[in-house]
Amino acid sequence: MKKGFLLLLLVYTNARAQQPLPDVPQTVWALTEVLFHDVINPPAAARFYSYALLAGLEADAQLNHNKKSFHYQFRDFTPVLLHSVKEANDRLTILYAILETGKLMIPSGYLLEEKQEALKKSFSDLSDSIRNSSISLAEEIARHIVAYAKTDGYFSLSRFPRYQPLKGLAYWQPTPPEYMPAVEPNWKTIRTFFMDSSQQCRPSAMVSFNEDTTSSFYRLTEEVYETSIHLTPEQVQIANFWDCNPFAVQFSGHMSIGLKKISPGGHWLGITGIISRQQGLDLSQSIRLHALVACTLHDAFISCWEAKYQINRVRPETIIRKYIDEKWQPLLQTPPFPEFPSGHSVISTAVADILTGLIGNISFTDSVETYIGLPARTFNSFQEAAAEARVSRLYGGIHFRDAIEEGGREGAVLARLILEKDGVRDVLQKGIKNKD
Repeated sequence: MKKGFLLLLLVYTNARAQQPLPDVPQTVWALTEVLFHDVINPPAAARFYSYALLAGLEADAQLNHNKKSFHYQFRDFTPVLLHSVKEANDRLTILYAILETGKLMIPSGYLLEEKQEALKKSFSDLSDSIRNSSISLAEEIARHIVAYAKTDGYFSLSRFPRYQPLKGLAYWQPTPPEYMPAVEPNWKTIRTFFMDSSQQCRPSAMVSFNEDTTSSFYRLTEEVYETSIHLTPEQVQIANFWDCNPFAVQFSGHMSIGLKKISPGGHWLGITGIISRQQGLDLSQSIRLHALVACTLHDAFISCWEAKYQINRVRPETIIRKYIDEKWQPLLQTPPFPEFPSGHSVISTAVADILTGLIGNISFTDSVETYIGLPARTFNSFQEAAAEARVSRLYGGIHFRDAIEEGGREGAVLARLILEKDGVRDVLQKGIKNKD
C-alpha cells in the first residue's frame, strides 16, 4: 500500500512539473478575451493594454532592480515607492499586477477575477507569506499605474462637443450598413508615452481630392474598385485575416448582429506572445517586450488618429458609390472614422520595425486569428507580415493606396524614434536579479 502511494505521489509530482508555468502571453490573452467581450475600439484597446503591461513592467523593474527601464522616462511617471520586496515571487507579482490593472480599468474587468484565482492556484506551492506578499505588491503597483492612467486625458474626452462630419465630398461621412458616428475624434489629446506630441510623426501629404476622371485621386478610387471585383481567394483570405474590425455588423432580415473581432493591437500583441515563446524569452524579457509593443501601439494610434481627424478624408465606399457603382460594397465593412492614413498600416509597421530592431528577421506562424476561426498564416519576417497587413486594406476595399503607403511610413518614423530612446535597446538583456 505504501509503495502504491509513493508511486501515485511521484506521478502527481511529475505531472505538476510538466505543466507550463503561467506566462506573459497567457496573461495578455486574458486581457484580449475581455476586450473582445466588450467590443473595445482599437485606440482604447491599445490604451488598456499599455497600462496593464506597464504595471507588469513596473513590477519587473522593482523586483529586478532594472533602473534602465524605458518607462521611467515617460512624462509624469514616477516609480512606486516600496519599503521592501524581499518576499515577493517575481512571476506571481508581475502577472497578477497585469490582471489587477486590467480588472480596475477595463469596463468588464471583473471577468479577470477568475483568471486571478486560477493564477493563485498555480502558485499553491508557495508559502502563504510569499504568496500574500506578492499579491499585495501587485495590487499596490496596479493602484499606482491606474492613478497614473487617470491623468492622461481619457476622462476628459466626454467634455468635447459632439463630433459633426464636415460638409463636402472630400470629407469623411458615416458609411453603411450602420452609419456609425465617428470613433474617438479627440484621441489626439491623450498623453503619449514616447512622442513629445501627437503631431511628431505626421504622415506626408496625401493625394488631394479631385472628382475629375483624369485625376490622380480618381485613379486611386478606380484601383480600389477594380481590385475589389477581381480578388483572388488568397487576397480574400488576407483581407479577412487582418480585418480586426470590432465594429463589423451582419444583417439577417431586420436584425443586425455584431461580429466580434480582435483589435489590431490585440493581434500584434498576440504575435509578440508567439515570438516570446518561440525565442524562449525569460519572464523579465517577455514582460519588457510586451510592454514596449503595447506602448508603441498606444502612441501609434494617437499619431494616426491625430492625422485622421485633421485631414478627414472620405472613404472609398462613399466615392465609389457616388461616381462608379451605387450598389458597390467593399469586402470588409468600412470602419467608422476617416480614411487617411491607414491605421493598420501605421501600427503594423511600427510594431514590425520594433520587433525587427530587437530580434531581427525571423520566420513565425501567426495563429492569433484562429480564435475567431481563421487559419494561421506563416511569415518569413515581421516586415512581411506588416506588408501583408497594409495591402489587406486595399483588398478589403476600405483604403486608398496612398493612405496605406503613407501609413507605413508614419509607423516607420515612430519606430525609429522609439528605438532611439534610452533603455529600449536593452529590453531583451538579462535582468540583474531574477528570482524566477
